[in-house]
Formats: sequence, C-alpha cells, structure tokens
Amino acid sequence: MYPRVCGRCSREFNRENLRELTVHHRDHNHDNNPQNGSNWELLCLYCHDNEHSRYTDSEFSDATTDVKSSITTHNPLTDLAAMLNKKK
Repeated sequence: MYPRVCGRCSREFNRENLRELTVHHRDHNHDNNPQNGSNWELLCLYCHDNEHSRYTDSEFSDATTDVKSSITTHNPLTDLAAMLNKKK
C-alpha cells in the first residue's frame, strides 16, 4: 500500500532491513484502522520512537502554564564585562 520509505526521514528500506520500518497510527489510536490506511504512516524505528516521545511529552506538559511566567529573567552574566574589566 505504501512505498518502503520512512515518512519522516525518507530513509529507504529493502528486503534486508524492512523489519526496521514500522506502521505508525497518526492519531495514536490503535483501534482506528480504516481500510484505506489514512490513519497510518510508515516510520523507521528511530522516527517512530521520536514521534511517541514527543506525543508522551506533550501529554504530560502542563498546557495551562502561562508562557510568560516560565521565562527566566535572571541573567547571571549580565555584568560579566564589568567584572572582567575590574581584574585588569
């Protein structure tokens, strides 16, 4: 149904390494298996692991966190030039 190519990194697969190509469910619902394959994409093992890691990270991230409150305002090297000039 699909060519033997990773949908992310475009790595091509042949008979010897075809076992490294996996079917990924785009909506992460393994029960959603339409006949036309519209919920599937072929990913190599590395891209498949990366996709699931990103999905897991997004599930556990706090979407309600205010971005402005998470920005660091402290800069320990603000006066670095002045500190270096003092030593001269």
